[in-house]
Amino acid sequence: MNTSEFRRRGKEMVDYVANYMEGIEGRQVYPDVEPGYLRPLIPDSAPQEPDTFEDIINDIEKIIMPGVTHWHSPYFFAYFPTASSYPAMLADMLCGAIGCIGFSWAASPACTELETVMMDWLGKMLELPEAFLTEKAGEGGGVIQGSASEATLVALLAARTKAIHRLQAASPELTQAAIMEKLVAYSSDQAHSSVERAGLIGGVKLKAIPSDGNFAMRASALREALESDRAAGLIPFFVVATLGTTTCCSFDNLLEVGPICNKEDMWLHVDAAYAGSAFICPEFRHLLNGVEFADSFNFNPHKWLLVNFDCSAMWVKKRSDLTGAFRLDPTYLKHSHQDSGLITDYRHWQIPLGRRFRSLKMWFVFRMYGVKGLQAYIRKHVQLSHEFESLVLQDPRFEICAEVTLGLVCFRLKGSNKVNEALLQRINSAKKIHLVPCHLRDKFVLRFAICSRTVESAHVQRAWEHIKELAADVLRAEKE
Repeated sequence: MNTSEFRRRGKEMVDYVANYMEGIEGRQVYPDVEPGYLRPLIPDSAPQEPDTFEDIINDIEKIIMPGVTHWHSPYFFAYFPTASSYPAMLADMLCGAIGCIGFSWAASPACTELETVMMDWLGKMLELPEAFLTEKAGEGGGVIQGSASEATLVALLAARTKAIHRLQAASPELTQAAIMEKLVAYSSDQAHSSVERAGLIGGVKLKAIPSDGNFAMRASALREALESDRAAGLIPFFVVATLGTTTCCSFDNLLEVGPICNKEDMWLHVDAAYAGSAFICPEFRHLLNGVEFADSFNFNPHKWLLVNFDCSAMWVKKRSDLTGAFRLDPTYLKHSHQDSGLITDYRHWQIPLGRRFRSLKMWFVFRMYGVKGLQAYIRKHVQLSHEFESLVLQDPRFEICAEVTLGLVCFRLKGSNKVNEALLQRINSAKKIHLVPCHLRDKFVLRFAICSRTVESAHVQRAWEHIKELAADVLRAEKE
């Protein structure tokens, strides 16, 4: 494909994407395929001679689209949102064209410097403490990770390294292995499974702290675990507090947990993967109170801030804690500015070496929406979730299972888990809308998350009418 054909095909692809987005409401939200559907539809090896672009485009509708779950359909209410906007798509095109691998400042200065500035822009939108920003020439700063899972793992590994160095400085005879077997990390029993995975990869014990009646981690339960583990000779070193849990969007009590972590010299990592986007709105900023106690903070603009995947924003109060854990400097990666103190090399802040020019997406989105546009988008989703909540509350057959704070409603039919499992099965088999469940204590619960950029009140109303009809079928079948 030469430049001339690229111009023509590029315009065709933009038209295809625009038509897809415009017509997505008419597509069935969840596909009618079985595992293994795709392999028989394509050759068993790559072509020896080139295929035409027309053939590839035709195969998208024949082969790919039948197996796509349409996350941006206004009838997709599963998981949490994944962000999508035209400015971010255009920025991704530019990112692909520039094609730099921005592991260091020298590898592409604009890639590094725009990321640093965009992370400061975003930090200011959230009103993060200045200690997390770079522009004041402090010790902190922000970095784009690939996902909240990566951010949690990076924080845990940095905290582990810091704890080992501290303990060995006090007791040089201690080996790393002797310390590692005693290290213990903590999170709420409502924390995402990625926290547990970080513990597995990091080779440390992870203990779940029982949450309270509002599914939040509180000081008393954490303190009890710390006392018990210290008495058993273990070394507490790391705590993950979640703001906006995946199950029900509950919030750990940072104002209680934070001071304990600071007093006990434990790294506090705050995971606000979904909810963090809402903190740009003044009326939701109080949910972040206590972040001043954190050593690291993370949320995903690629969930709810119109920046397409992947873009997970992570800040640390002391960037040397990360670079001290991950820094390696082979000759072929060194450059003349790396020790100037004026720039950072992000390869030292992450697990991979290579990194894409992801800050372009932030730059395009922040400029083309403005803070006010982004705030309006968040507020609309929250309003729609409360609209759905009010519909549920008007039907005596149903109950709300957790406080509705942002864009997630947890609800169920009053009655057994079996009847709610049957309801979800009918909902997802009908494929008019798509939901996923969770367990809150011993209850099987349906989650209704406002996800699509194009979702409107009418879609929420239609979804609720559909759910009510299927609920009536389930309750009727139960009586028979």
